[in-house]
Amino acid sequence: MKNLKRADSQVYKAAVGELKRQQEGMELIASENYVSEAVLEALGSVFTNKYSEGYPGRRYYGGQKYTDTVEQLAIDRAKKLFGAEHINVQPHSGAPANIIAYFALLKPGDTVLGMDLSHGGHLTHGHPVTLPAKIYNFVRYKTKADGRIDYKELEEMAVKHKPKLILAGFSAYTRQLDYKKFAAIGKKVGAITMFDIAHIAGLIAGKALPNPVPYFDIVTTTTHKTLRGPRGGMIMCKKKFAEAIDKATFPGFQGGPHENNVAAKAVAFGEALKPSFKKYAAQIIKNAKVLEQELVKHNFKLCFGGTDNHMVLVDVFGSKGVSGKEAEVALDKVGITLNKNMIPDDPRSPMDPSGIRVGVPAVTTRGMREKEIKLIAKWINDVCENHKNDKKLKQIHKEVIALCGRFPVYKNL
Repeated sequence: MKNLKRADSQVYKAAVGELKRQQEGMELIASENYVSEAVLEALGSVFTNKYSEGYPGRRYYGGQKYTDTVEQLAIDRAKKLFGAEHINVQPHSGAPANIIAYFALLKPGDTVLGMDLSHGGHLTHGHPVTLPAKIYNFVRYKTKADGRIDYKELEEMAVKHKPKLILAGFSAYTRQLDYKKFAAIGKKVGAITMFDIAHIAGLIAGKALPNPVPYFDIVTTTTHKTLRGPRGGMIMCKKKFAEAIDKATFPGFQGGPHENNVAAKAVAFGEALKPSFKKYAAQIIKNAKVLEQELVKHNFKLCFGGTDNHMVLVDVFGSKGVSGKEAEVALDKVGITLNKNMIPDDPRSPMDPSGIRVGVPAVTTRGMREKEIKLIAKWINDVCENHKNDKKLKQIHKEVIALCGRFPVYKNL
């Protein structure tokens, strides 16, 4: 970063500080990961200079030889990973990808059946504060007392409300969905089916979880999180929706795509096609199960009864009498970063909820395995039980820094 250091010392210092924070700290936010140095180079490449409205071979500006190359590479590699009939790699991130899909498929006032935020859904799946909720009629389904989705009740809701779109997907749900049942319910009521796989895309690409693409009409995703690419979005769909999705993306919702980001997506998808990525995805599942088991040993109450993917949702208030915000702040003091999170039908406020969400993709990228996960679970317990004991927290912080030093994020930065 010599040029940045020379041109802007303030931004340079912030970048150095963030690198140090990432190197010395432990990232347990379920939606975050570390990209490779190759992905970082693509993000900072000269593709950032180029406008490229349109699609490969169908651009509105000239000079598109190389932008066409990288965008087509991203599309072709994503098709190999997921087997989709059509893919658009231009959405700037996950929320825009979802909004684009709604724009392509729905008319204002149409009904969407989506998962309730407090039961693991995502803001863009119909939370009242969001733009889509002001345009479309969202009806939200919840989980049962045991944490599972009641597909019979889901079908009854679909029959009653006659949604134009049935939406699967989540931001904090930890169980495997039944793709066939979603597809069958959609077929029964004549609804389009859509799955937001943002959190589990890498686990699907790495063959650690089943692929939903054959079962759903539309599949949206981010390209970071478990997929370990740049922060961005992607839409996959059946051929019959391809034209609508492309037109809704550009010119409907976005202008020129960020081709530096598209190039970085191509690099990340190439990495995900390698055998090593399958091992990585499998290790995420192993690490998450160990985290589940160890937290239970420490008397934490897990929402949804456990995990089938990369994260756990923990009721820390019900388990340890500490709020999600208090746990997040205390864990941050020891260099462990995660987020406070609502639990199903949480009686507490969203800004100070009962739970925390804990994910293992980033620490797995660093090479941490079952042994380290057991230690992480112990630290989470110790911090929650001693969140007001500064002396104890300082000691744990030293231990966290020592462990992270054995698993560097980047060796050449």
